[in-house]
Amino acid sequence: MGEFEQIYQAHFGLVYRYALRLTGDPDAAEELTSHTFFQALQHLDQYRGTGSLSTWLCAIAKNAFFSARKAKPCPEAEPPPVPGPEDFLADRETAMAIHGILHRLPEPYKEVFTLRVLGELSFRQIGNLFDKSENWACVTYHRAKQKIQREMEAST
Repeated sequence: MGEFEQIYQAHFGLVYRYALRLTGDPDAAEELTSHTFFQALQHLDQYRGTGSLSTWLCAIAKNAFFSARKAKPCPEAEPPPVPGPEDFLADRETAMAIHGILHRLPEPYKEVFTLRVLGELSFRQIGNLFDKSENWACVTYHRAKQKIQREMEAST
Protein backbone atom coordinates (compact mmCIF):
# COMPACT_ATOMS: atom_id res chain seq x y z
CA MET A 1 0.00 0.00 0.00
CA GLY A 2 1.41 3.39 -0.98
CA GLU A 3 1.99 6.29 1.41
CA PHE A 4 -0.89 8.36 0.08
CA GLU A 5 -3.25 5.39 0.12
CA GLN A 6 -2.41 4.89 3.80
CA ILE A 7 -3.16 8.55 4.46
CA TYR A 8 -6.44 8.21 2.58
CA GLN A 9 -7.47 5.08 4.50
CA ALA A 10 -6.54 6.58 7.87
CA HIS A 11 -8.21 9.98 7.40
CA PHE A 12 -11.10 9.47 4.99
CA GLY A 13 -13.75 9.03 7.71
CA LEU A 14 -12.71 12.11 9.63
CA VAL A 15 -12.51 14.31 6.53
CA TYR A 16 -15.87 13.03 5.25
CA ARG A 17 -17.60 13.73 8.60
CA TYR A 18 -16.10 17.21 8.64
CA ALA A 19 -17.24 17.83 5.05
CA LEU A 20 -20.71 16.56 5.95
CA ARG A 21 -20.89 19.08 8.78
CA LEU A 22 -19.87 21.86 6.43
CA THR A 23 -22.22 20.95 3.60
CA GLY A 24 -25.11 19.25 5.36
CA ASP A 25 -25.48 17.04 2.28
CA PRO A 26 -23.97 13.54 1.90
CA ASP A 27 -23.43 13.92 -1.86
CA ALA A 28 -21.76 17.31 -1.50
CA ALA A 29 -19.68 15.93 1.38
CA GLU A 30 -18.42 13.08 -0.81
CA GLU A 31 -17.51 15.52 -3.55
CA LEU A 32 -15.76 17.83 -1.10
CA THR A 33 -13.88 14.91 0.45
CA SER A 34 -12.71 13.73 -2.97
CA HIS A 35 -11.63 17.25 -3.85
CA THR A 36 -9.78 17.53 -0.52
CA PHE A 37 -7.77 14.37 -1.09
CA PHE A 38 -7.06 15.36 -4.68
CA GLN A 39 -5.71 18.72 -3.48
CA ALA A 40 -3.73 16.98 -0.73
CA LEU A 41 -2.16 14.62 -3.26
CA GLN A 42 -1.15 17.54 -5.47
CA HIS A 43 0.29 19.51 -2.55
CA LEU A 44 1.62 16.80 -0.25
CA ASP A 45 5.07 18.36 -0.56
CA GLN A 46 3.67 21.53 1.09
CA TYR A 47 2.64 19.71 4.28
CA ARG A 48 5.13 20.96 6.85
CA GLY A 49 4.28 18.53 9.64
CA THR A 50 3.77 21.34 12.16
CA GLY A 51 0.21 20.22 12.87
CA SER A 52 -1.54 16.91 12.54
CA LEU A 53 -2.22 15.57 9.08
CA SER A 54 -5.94 15.43 9.81
CA THR A 55 -5.93 19.13 10.73
CA TRP A 56 -4.17 19.94 7.45
CA LEU A 57 -6.71 17.88 5.48
CA CYS A 58 -9.65 19.54 7.24
CA ALA A 59 -8.13 22.96 6.50
CA ILE A 60 -7.99 22.01 2.81
CA ALA A 61 -11.65 20.92 2.99
CA LYS A 62 -12.68 24.13 4.73
CA ASN A 63 -10.85 26.33 2.23
CA ALA A 64 -12.30 24.42 -0.71
CA PHE A 65 -15.80 24.67 0.75
CA PHE A 66 -15.66 28.41 1.33
CA SER A 67 -13.95 29.06 -2.01
CA ALA A 68 -16.76 27.21 -3.78
CA ARG A 69 -19.38 29.19 -1.88
CA LYS A 70 -17.74 32.49 -2.85
CA ALA A 71 -17.60 31.42 -6.47
CA LYS A 72 -21.32 30.61 -6.58
CA PRO A 73 -23.49 33.60 -5.76
CA CYS A 74 -26.72 32.83 -4.00
CA PRO A 75 -29.39 32.22 -6.63
CA GLU A 76 -31.82 35.06 -6.90
CA ALA A 77 -35.05 33.18 -6.51
CA GLU A 78 -38.39 34.84 -6.79
CA PRO A 79 -39.60 35.96 -3.39
CA PRO A 80 -42.24 33.65 -2.04
CA PRO A 81 -45.71 34.89 -2.87
CA VAL A 82 -47.40 36.85 -0.12
CA PRO A 83 -50.45 34.88 0.96
CA GLY A 84 -53.76 36.46 0.07
CA PRO A 85 -56.57 36.95 2.57
CA GLU A 86 -58.10 33.63 1.53
CA ASP A 87 -54.88 31.79 2.31
CA PHE A 88 -54.54 33.57 5.62
CA LEU A 89 -58.09 32.73 6.66
CA ALA A 90 -57.82 29.16 5.42
CA ASP A 91 -54.88 28.44 7.71
CA ARG A 92 -55.06 31.18 10.31
CA GLU A 93 -53.60 28.97 13.06
CA THR A 94 -50.44 28.24 11.03
CA ALA A 95 -50.10 31.88 10.03
CA MET A 96 -50.37 33.00 13.65
CA ALA A 97 -47.76 30.43 14.69
CA ILE A 98 -45.37 31.69 11.99
CA HIS A 99 -45.94 35.32 12.99
CA GLY A 100 -45.24 34.41 16.62
CA ILE A 101 -42.00 32.66 15.70
CA LEU A 102 -40.99 35.54 13.43
CA HIS A 103 -41.62 38.00 16.25
CA ARG A 104 -39.25 36.03 18.53
CA LEU A 105 -36.45 35.71 15.95
CA PRO A 106 -33.31 37.67 16.81
CA GLU A 107 -32.10 40.42 14.53
CA PRO A 108 -31.02 40.50 11.74
CA TYR A 109 -32.97 37.32 10.91
CA LYS A 110 -36.35 38.86 11.66
CA GLU A 111 -35.78 41.95 9.54
CA VAL A 112 -34.11 40.16 6.63
CA PHE A 113 -36.91 37.58 6.46
CA THR A 114 -39.57 40.29 6.64
CA LEU A 115 -37.90 42.42 3.97
CA ARG A 116 -37.58 39.43 1.67
CA VAL A 117 -41.05 37.94 2.10
CA LEU A 118 -43.26 40.92 2.87
CA GLY A 119 -41.16 43.69 1.35
CA GLU A 120 -40.34 41.56 -1.73
CA LEU A 121 -36.82 43.01 -1.83
CA SER A 122 -33.99 41.29 -3.66
CA PHE A 123 -31.01 39.93 -1.76
CA ARG A 124 -28.91 42.70 -3.27
CA GLN A 125 -31.29 45.37 -1.96
CA ILE A 126 -31.37 43.79 1.50
CA GLY A 127 -27.58 43.53 1.58
CA ASN A 128 -27.30 47.20 0.63
CA LEU A 129 -29.68 48.20 3.45
CA PHE A 130 -27.40 46.47 5.97
CA ASP A 131 -24.14 47.53 4.26
CA LYS A 132 -23.46 43.84 3.65
CA SER A 133 -23.09 41.64 0.59
CA GLU A 134 -25.84 40.05 -1.44
CA ASN A 135 -24.56 36.66 -0.30
CA TRP A 136 -24.82 37.72 3.36
CA ALA A 137 -28.48 38.63 2.82
CA CYS A 138 -29.16 35.32 1.10
CA VAL A 139 -27.49 33.28 3.85
CA THR A 140 -29.21 35.27 6.61
CA TYR A 141 -32.61 34.80 4.93
CA HIS A 142 -32.13 31.06 4.56
CA ARG A 143 -30.98 30.74 8.16
CA ALA A 144 -34.06 32.64 9.32
CA LYS A 145 -36.23 30.35 7.22
CA GLN A 146 -34.56 27.29 8.76
CA LYS A 147 -35.10 28.68 12.26
CA ILE A 148 -38.80 29.19 11.52
CA GLN A 149 -39.12 25.70 10.04
CA ARG A 150 -37.39 24.11 13.05
CA GLU A 151 -39.68 25.97 15.44
CA MET A 152 -42.73 24.88 13.45
CA GLU A 153 -41.59 21.26 13.45
CA ALA A 154 -40.87 21.38 17.18
CA SER A 155 -44.34 22.72 17.94
CA THR A 156 -46.14 19.93 16.07
